[in-house]
Amino acid sequence: MSSAAQTPTRTLPEGRDLTLDLVRVACVVLVVFAHILFSGVGRNPDGSILIERTVEAQTWFDVASWIADIMPLFFVVGGFAAAAGWRSAQKRGQSESEFVRVRLARLARPALPLFVFFSVALGATRMLGIDPSLVDTVAIGVGSPLWFLAAYMLAQALAPRMMALHARYGRRVLAVLLGCALAVDLVRFLLVRDVFGVHSLAPDRYGVGEELFGIPNVLFVWLFCQQVGFFLFDGWFRRLRAWQLLALMAAGTAVAVGLVPVIGYSWNMLANQWPPTVPMALMAIVQAAGLTLLHRPLTALTRVRAVQAAMLLIGSRLMTVYLWHLPMVMVLIGIELLLPVPLPHPGGPVWWWTRVPFLLLVLAAVWLLSLPLARFEKVPPLTPVRSGAATPLGVALFVVAPLAITAYGLDFPLALLGAVCTALALWLTGGFARRGAAPAVGSAGRPG
Repeated sequence: MSSAAQTPTRTLPEGRDLTLDLVRVACVVLVVFAHILFSGVGRNPDGSILIERTVEAQTWFDVASWIADIMPLFFVVGGFAAAAGWRSAQKRGQSESEFVRVRLARLARPALPLFVFFSVALGATRMLGIDPSLVDTVAIGVGSPLWFLAAYMLAQALAPRMMALHARYGRRVLAVLLGCALAVDLVRFLLVRDVFGVHSLAPDRYGVGEELFGIPNVLFVWLFCQQVGFFLFDGWFRRLRAWQLLALMAAGTAVAVGLVPVIGYSWNMLANQWPPTVPMALMAIVQAAGLTLLHRPLTALTRVRAVQAAMLLIGSRLMTVYLWHLPMVMVLIGIELLLPVPLPHPGGPVWWWTRVPFLLLVLAAVWLLSLPLARFEKVPPLTPVRSGAATPLGVALFVVAPLAITAYGLDFPLALLGAVCTALALWLTGGFARRGAAPAVGSAGRPG
């Protein structure tokens, strides 16, 4: 790599790198497309509704999941953005509490209307007496991406403290986080599951299963990924030569692959995503190195007008797209079921060929939905808080419902809990818009 390529990019103020904005948008679009491939809905020969996770049944899926699961990269990019944002906030004299409250508002404000929608919709299904098993199947599916709200909020809330540790201890912080994550996995897989025989959640739905013993890794694994983003911001990856980056990718992948049979991880990387496991942390290093290798072509892409337009169109609505795409997928599939036309059988040739057009339809529908919801993506001037405990309490309130929903599945009580707790979190931290306030200052799709 040339010396110019080894210099950390500092396009735009405070380390803003447009290639990372492009990656953020691409990651969200990839998540939307993956969920479309999971949503196989058709009709059985007897006319009953067929619901399956089509792509997961493919023989190549496990291998593809090692490439397509980009959530570690999302947290790496989030770490880069947090480092840039915290540096900018410090120069403006912003406190750590103010920094965290802005991050909370960027996540909680777009989430509030979604929780309200889920509460109303699931409450209505109860009143109308719709088949509970069908409702559960759909609700658990559309609620599955909500884990990100809790994980990303916790990582961003701790970012100023973790950046201080990064500045003082560097790679030792990564070693400690990875060691803690491995210890959690050993307890979960080798002790709880293999010794005590505890597996999936108990039949009563609110029981205790081995997954719950992995919850501490929501902190350890995703903080590790965010910490890798700090190294990306500092230019550590950019100082490596191409062969060193390739070697780092090969080593990280080899270690992750080697741990799967030893610890008992799933070969399906999506199964390692909740609760997150050590392979997710290792893939953060692999993906950060790959991103560095691709930095030059990605930079060229950001200069293409069509790409710039997509970045602006989707990037300014990023949280709305992420939060609402699965409900919109279900709505569009429901409309298909009501129309007097035959549905392509999930997994058949016609079904596969129509997935990209369906992706474009979903994105267009979510964009239309985002027109009235766009104001929730913008952060108004925050009302000063009277207590130092307001910010940590607000963060705790906000993350409790997404964690519960991811562990047990979305239902009416948890949707209502999400709406109430999110509203309380925003009220405590001054995240609601005030009448006559100055224009909003930023959006969820922008770092800083």
